[in-house]
Amino acid sequence: QVHLVESGGGLVQAGGSLRLSCVASGVTFNHYDVGWYRQAPGMQRDLVASISGGTTNYADYAKGRFTISRDNAKSTVYLQMNSLKLEDTAIYYCQINNPLIAYYWGQGTQVTVSS
Repeated sequence: QVHLVESGGGLVQAGGSLRLSCVASGVTFNHYDVGWYRQAPGMQRDLVASISGGTTNYADYAKGRFTISRDNAKSTVYLQMNSLKLEDTAIYYCQINNPLIAYYWGQGTQVTVSS
């Protein structure tokens, strides 16, 4: 009954931009923290950015380039990615989390940055 549907990934040249979206349904969105994770082949999944406890957090590589935001009226979390680099290539996953309830993952969207 809970669905997180991601979109916005694709192929982009280095230096370009993408905006990822994740639309949640089946939950009271306001009750959840949100985050974006990414995983490259052979690598661990790591946290890109999150909004939790009213605080916005970014991985070092994302600071100054990526912006996470949420629109509670639309039950949507966004990740704006600018100045993309080759090493940003990964599958990006959104997550909503309430430690007292549950956490849920989106299906992932592929971001490929080319030279």
